[in-house]
Amino acid sequence: MEETFDTNAIGLNNGHFIGLPFTEEEAKIVIISVPWDVTVSYSDGTSSGPENILQASMQLDLFDPEIENAWKLGIYLRPPKPEWKLLNEQLRPLSKKYIAFLEEGGTIHQNAEIAQLLKTINKKHEQLNWEVYQASKDILDQGKIAAVVGGEHSVPLGLLRAIKDTFNTFGVLQIDAHMDLRHHYEEFSFSHASIFNNAIRLNYIDKLVQVGIRDFCDQEVEFANQNQVKVFNDHELKANHYQGKTWHQQCLEIIDTLPQNVYISFDIDGLNPQLCPNTGTPVPGGLEFNESLYLIRLLVESGRKIIGFDLCEVGGLGNEWDGNVGARILYKLCNWTGRSNGFI
Repeated sequence: MEETFDTNAIGLNNGHFIGLPFTEEEAKIVIISVPWDVTVSYSDGTSSGPENILQASMQLDLFDPEIENAWKLGIYLRPPKPEWKLLNEQLRPLSKKYIAFLEEGGTIHQNAEIAQLLKTINKKHEQLNWEVYQASKDILDQGKIAAVVGGEHSVPLGLLRAIKDTFNTFGVLQIDAHMDLRHHYEEFSFSHASIFNNAIRLNYIDKLVQVGIRDFCDQEVEFANQNQVKVFNDHELKANHYQGKTWHQQCLEIIDTLPQNVYISFDIDGLNPQLCPNTGTPVPGGLEFNESLYLIRLLVESGRKIIGFDLCEVGGLGNEWDGNVGARILYKLCNWTGRSNGFI
């Protein structure tokens, strides 16, 4: 199929990312779609982000000016599991009811119904994490690169566990508007705002470097200081730029804090919200599209290896622009990951 695939032709509506011809068995990068936004505390809809990315990808051109024949890498985006979609559809209304109760000043232990809702959501979310872990571990055991596309930012936790099992020691480059270091935010055991608090406490990651951060609380700052999290706040990056420090110089400083093996966690709200207006929790400021990709390029050119990645919080179906930007970020993440592993 690869020999007859025409990169200049119209995008094929074959159910594959960018209409690529590869099956999962042929692919070197397998991306797990996780249609989940149960714990989102602001705007929902990112559960269909993976499907939105897939639809928008049909309009992408495959030529990558930085990586020759990048499309030959072999990328496969798994369709969302129907049972995960159904579970999300069942739990999200319960979660919204629970969050509204908290926002109105309710006390969980004084309301049996609310307490049961929380217990149910936490239990089902734990099961989802386990299934993502098993799926990721299976991909890694085949010698492939495993990745996750969400959905809310809680969903890669199982992948991080599988990466830890496989590589033992690695660092995380997190591009994000938020620290995601809250402890059991809103009492959700696996809140989207708690993923890296969980990952650090569970010893899934060894080093965390955050870039573009601009919305956080005192608890998160304290946790970051206690756990040697390196934070490049957006306001500091911008101040450095205003004073004449180039983005190239700042990227080198960021990369210098990372070990040889790097996992990239890309929350789309790390970008300027003009690029992702329908993400779950947009925040003014952030990186521009090419700034984020330049950082990843320099990371790979430094000789470091990308051993996995996630892309989360992309706006869902009906938000074409969000899907368009998300698809392009996803393609470049795949391409630079492939290059860093010597696949292309």
